[in-house]
Order: sequence, then C-alpha cells, then structure tokens
Amino acid sequence: MTEIVSIHSFRGGTGKSNTTANLAVALGRMGKRVGIVDTDIQSPGIHILFGLDDEHIQRSLNDYLWGDCAIEDAAYDVTETLGLDGGEGGGIGRVYLVPSSIRVGEITRVLREGYDVGVLNDGFNALGKRLDLDYLLIDTHPGLNEETLLSITISDVLLVVLRPDQQDFQGTAVTVDVARKLEVPAILLVVNKALPEYDFNALRSDVEKTYDLPVAGILPLSEDVVRLASNGVFCAQEPDHPISREIGRIGERLVASTESAPRG
Repeated sequence: MTEIVSIHSFRGGTGKSNTTANLAVALGRMGKRVGIVDTDIQSPGIHILFGLDDEHIQRSLNDYLWGDCAIEDAAYDVTETLGLDGGEGGGIGRVYLVPSSIRVGEITRVLREGYDVGVLNDGFNALGKRLDLDYLLIDTHPGLNEETLLSITISDVLLVVLRPDQQDFQGTAVTVDVARKLEVPAILLVVNKALPEYDFNALRSDVEKTYDLPVAGILPLSEDVVRLASNGVFCAQEPDHPISREIGRIGERLVASTESAPRG
C-alpha cells in the first residue's frame, strides 16, 4: 500500500521542494520505492534538482491532467542520477519524479483553463499502484488552494516545512488547523533555515509547544546548501554531511509515523 505524504508550506521560500527531494533520497537509501509529484503547476521547479530540463521532459503532469498520457508515462526514473544503486538485490529503493511542465504555453493554459482536481487524485492512486510505490511525496503549491486541500485530504502524513519566522509561524497555524479539521492521520513539522547559533533544543520545544505537534527535524541555514544552488540534490551529493544525516532522521520519523498511524 502506498503511503501518501504531502510536503507543504504556507509561504514560498521555505525550502519545501529541496526538503522533498532530499527526503526522497533518504527514503530510497532505506530501500523504499518513492514517487514524487510536482503539483506546483503554476511555478514548477523541483525537476531542476534532478537535472531535468525542457529537452529531457517529454511528458509531464500537465499531459496526464489533459488526458494525453497515463500518469506513469510522465514518471521519470531518477534513481541513477541520485547515485543510488537501484539494481535487484541491492537493497536500495528507487525514486521516480512526475514533473510539471516548464513550457510557458502549458503553464498559461493551466492558469487560463484550470483542470479537474479529481483527475489528479485518480493519478496519485494509479501511480502508486502501477509503480508499486511505498511512498508518494506530493510537492504542493504554497498556501491553501483547491489542489493543496485535495492533497492534504488524501494524505496519510502531512509534513509542514516552516522557517523560524513569525509570518511562517502564523501561516503554519492556519495549515495545521485545516489539516486537523480534515482529520489527516499524522502531521509532522520540519523547521528549515534555522540560524546555526540558535539553541535547537529550545527551538524544538517552542515549536512543539506552539502547535502541539512533533518536530521531525530542524535543518540549519547552511552555506554548503546555498553554494550548491539547486544544482543537484544535496543528500545525494553530500551523504555524510550533518544536514544529510538530519534528513535521514526525518525519513526515519516519517516511516515510524506511517507505521504507528495507519490510514483508517
């Protein structure tokens, strides 16, 4: 059974897509089969981390939504680009990415015509079954709109990424309140871009007290991550870095949450 995990932030710029990509690598190293769907159709970007550009993307989520292909035909196996050995018997999982189109004409068509969000839900289910996924990570559009609400509603886990910033704190409170009303089985928080001089234990305690939710991990603001400039997935390129190890612990916490809170 595929566990659906929505990775969301109330505001842009939190590092949500980078967190999603890195989490996929961590889960892959745990032997999981992972799919990623970029539902930020208005401003897609996660494909860049996996080295995909207009030349490589022949099919996208947009093609599926408009009935031009099956959802799995828009899924790209990016396992090798991440340095993961996906061969049989290797004990390592696989990672697939369904990107949104980066073509201007197709983005404007979405803005002009929209699409049936019910078809998107069907696509999530079909992708999980046809690729035999353990986890489907949904990289959502920031804020709350129809697509995001759908993703949250069908999620087994909602992972909310926030910065230690008052605007993020307030927006996260709205997201958490909505998720609770939608009865999402598990909600986890990831604090990103925390200044290294912060007391991380105190920060964790403060955030958990504020939302009455567990913090799965705290990621410091890192010059190493900034220096990479989205030219790859950080955990794949720097597997022994402290940030990569923290992402690994977030992955472990995610797996534990799905095992302890199965979908009803």
